[in-house]
Amino acid sequence: MAKEIIVSTTETIPGRKIVEVLGVVKGNTVRTRNVGVDIGAGLKNLVGGEVKSYTSMMTQSREEAYNRMINQAIELGADAVVGVRFMTAMIMMGASEMLSYGTAVKLA
Repeated sequence: MAKEIIVSTTETIPGRKIVEVLGVVKGNTVRTRNVGVDIGAGLKNLVGGEVKSYTSMMTQSREEAYNRMINQAIELGADAVVGVRFMTAMIMMGASEMLSYGTAVKLA
């Protein structure tokens, strides 16, 4: 059975006391665009609206980065990850990184 990790964007966990900071944990992934998707997105740009293929790609990227962060926290023996944030950056034309990071802690 997998260990349950509490994850929060806040710096504390209500009703719990942080007794030890284990360090920063992070997970990332780099994704490239698909030429076929770019053509469809270009056409969508003419009429407006959501580019669902890009939304899906970003959702998958966030999930992968998040899961890698959680796995690193589990390896450290954390009870929770606080101050969780997501960040994205363009690596090169057509490729972006999704990063998830936070602070792994032990709780009382």
